[in-house]
Amino acid sequence: MMDISFKAMAITNEMDLNKIALQCGIPKKFTWEEPLILKGSILQAIIGKKVDESKSVLVFSFGSVVFINHTPDEMKAIFKYLHSFEPEIDMKNIDRYTDDYSLHINETESIELTDEYVVVPEYELFYPELISTVLAKSVALEKTEEQLGVIHDRLETMIDRLERGKLRIGNKELARTTAKILRHDYNTLAYIMILDKPDITWTSSNASEFYDKMMDFFELNDRHLILKSKTEILYNIIEGFSTISHSIRGLFVEWIVVILIVIEIVITILQIAGWLP
Repeated sequence: MMDISFKAMAITNEMDLNKIALQCGIPKKFTWEEPLILKGSILQAIIGKKVDESKSVLVFSFGSVVFINHTPDEMKAIFKYLHSFEPEIDMKNIDRYTDDYSLHINETESIELTDEYVVVPEYELFYPELISTVLAKSVALEKTEEQLGVIHDRLETMIDRLERGKLRIGNKELARTTAKILRHDYNTLAYIMILDKPDITWTSSNASEFYDKMMDFFELNDRHLILKSKTEILYNIIEGFSTISHSIRGLFVEWIVVILIVIEIVITILQIAGWLP
């Protein structure tokens, strides 16, 4: 059997698989944890030419796409098709978050994992889907990690302002930053579902063992924990900003009340003294 090549790309935050499946004539309701697999006549109709049976595309709800044995021209045709469903896909930077991998079948005693390929002693039907799932989650995490860096830069700017004595932080600014953190939290911890395992791993011990090895090699669990920890730190920082902002507003209101009381007392004294009617 020939080697199998994989190319995983994170192209957006979310994709509606059911909408794509309906257009492709696939009579199935997709849930978050399973990918939409395009192959055979469906893939041929999308690309516009006959395709080999070894080629397929796995589309994940969290915005990743994995191409198996595809040429660049074929991938462009598929991107164009997906863009018709998800217009927010940035076609100019489509390959910003990507990873290439391959599966080799060789007579070895055990599975050998490297940064560029995995070698297995014999082919199993679950290999393409499990490899694709790990790669899809890995590039999606890469995308989220970069987005987290942007949020960190934004918070650093706000901290610099505090150090310069500019204590006022607008509600809209706090709300926008908090929303970005929440979106990051949702995309990473909820939507990518790092801790969820494909259905095949619950029925096949070999599939479960292989998937766990791939997860460990790509350090998905460790990366997930690091992102979760960083997210909690961001929440703490935002809470600090919010406390400072509310304290400043409370102090401002208190000073206004004090000033109004002083003005009322002065007016009363002037009236008693006969200086005011």
